Amino acid sequence: MPPSTTDPLVSTEWLAAHLNDPNVRIVDASFKMPGVLPLPKDDYLKAHIPGAVFFDVDAVSDHSNPLPHMFPGAEQFGRDVGALGIGNDDTVVVYDAGGWVAGPRAWWMLLAYGHDKVRVLDGGLKKWQAEGRPVESGAVTPKPATFKATFDARRVRSMQQMAANLASHAEQVIDARAADRFEGRVAEPRPGLRSGHIPGSRSLPYNTLFDGATGTMKPLAELRAAFAAAGAKLDAPIVTSCGSGVSAAVLTLALYRLGVENPALYDGSWSEWGQAGGPPVATGPA
Repeated sequence: MPPSTTDPLVSTEWLAAHLNDPNVRIVDASFKMPGVLPLPKDDYLKAHIPGAVFFDVDAVSDHSNPLPHMFPGAEQFGRDVGALGIGNDDTVVVYDAGGWVAGPRAWWMLLAYGHDKVRVLDGGLKKWQAEGRPVESGAVTPKPATFKATFDARRVRSMQQMAANLASHAEQVIDARAADRFEGRVAEPRPGLRSGHIPGSRSLPYNTLFDGATGTMKPLAELRAAFAAAGAKLDAPIVTSCGSGVSAAVLTLALYRLGVENPALYDGSWSEWGQAGGPPVATGPA
């Protein structure tokens, strides 16, 4: 049974109580930047919440697109998610290792493909283990399920839409990258990209929205204050962005918690916009 709340987060207590529910599916969506070892899959194999399957953000993506982990077509997404044992009637609880990077990305992808019975585990594996709750090792081989995906294009933005927004200013753009990357003071971790940000965008580093000690997302009042400090208006349209469309979903998740249920995510993010010869780039503070 899904949680009786509209909050996209669920607690470790809730998951522990529903760990063996037949219609609850647990997904480990941990992610790291390229070259960072051990690989997320290896971390998963070493320890994960019992029954959790591994959602590979790079695998569940459009392999015909050279940009990293772009949204796949609905048919592929349905096939990939069904192979993880997830059906349309299941409640999905997504978590990551505790750094709040890709759990929200997997959550947003499921929402974007029509699955609203999905939650993110507050605190992730970090909090789960800190509380002494059980983990298991090795791979989980789920029984394949049928997942029919219907893509809602309103939840995602393309570079063409983002470029048009430079003139219209119809949507606010909030960047989840670290401030030094947003301001163009350091080189991008992905080679060949320019430094800076989309002109007119605002900076709100995603890691400021959760408690580093406990791994839990900050209270609503603090989230609201963080967006206000970044110059964002919660009653106006918002698009989130980041390095490659992953950590931007942390901002999207926080916005959902604040009652903003229609934000969009720029899937290509800086991996696309920052390419040499691309659209205009701004540097310095917002």
